Amino acid sequence: MIFSIKSILICFLFFTVSYGYGQVVTENKVNYLEFNSSKELYDFFSYKKGNPPLISGHRGGMEAGYPENSIEAFEHVLKNTSAIFEIDPRMTKDSVVVLMHDASLERTTNGLGNLIELTWEDASKLFLKDVNGKLTSFKIPTLEEAISWSKDKTILNLDHKDVPLQVTADLIKRLDAFDHVMITVHKPSEARYYLDQHPGFMFSAFIRTVEEFEAYEEAKIPWTQIMAYVGSLSKAENKNLYDMLHSKGVKVMVSAAPSYDKMERGDTQDEAYRQVFLDGADVLESDYPIRVAKAILHLDQ
Repeated sequence: MIFSIKSILICFLFFTVSYGYGQVVTENKVNYLEFNSSKELYDFFSYKKGNPPLISGHRGGMEAGYPENSIEAFEHVLKNTSAIFEIDPRMTKDSVVVLMHDASLERTTNGLGNLIELTWEDASKLFLKDVNGKLTSFKIPTLEEAISWSKDKTILNLDHKDVPLQVTADLIKRLDAFDHVMITVHKPSEARYYLDQHPGFMFSAFIRTVEEFEAYEEAKIPWTQIMAYVGSLSKAENKNLYDMLHSKGVKVMVSAAPSYDKMERGDTQDEAYRQVFLDGADVLESDYPIRVAKAILHLDQ
């Protein structure tokens, strides 16, 4: 088995899926993805026909009672489904990297002003709000805390906000987190910058057009180290791009956060989630990973 999932049973069977290179049992329990090397991570993201769908929690997920970009939110999702998580590193005034989507504090914490105006000592005293604006007892995590927590549990995909590329590269190298952390890059030059620091980085790359595909090809960024973000909509005209990426062994990701997540909850939204995979995508990023997991429960039947 190239990777394994450690599961702590909570209750009853939720659903089961199978990867071509290992058995993944997803139940109503904590579902952990465990990798022993960066090579195993690359294999996990290698496109193979028949691979089951993969869910990514946008900002870690947005469930009532569980604030976005919090370790508690990640844990809550993993009690319900296997998932990876897109998260948002930002810097405090004294250059501590923490998880925070917005530059300002008001929407997601009980603080005022901008994160960059606070030292970590001050930011660490704040409490996080959930998606409904309700204050919780949870605190802002540092990126290092999140990366350390995620080892043998899941994969973290680091979006790019205000953290210098070098700071991100140095942290991943220091923590030797190449087997469970990937980095969002918007252009090949960013990927090349990281690879010049260390050859082991895995990327979530913006490849929304044939032209962007060709740019990565020309830059000789290893396709084995790429998951391709193709946009927020599943479109028929993207089939050629999907085929090109799949021919390179690259999995395709669509983000529902600005699109299908905005639909009214119900059968129509569930069908939209399912259709993303039926149209050929391999990964769906969503604010509601648990909702997506339930919607695609019988997708392979």
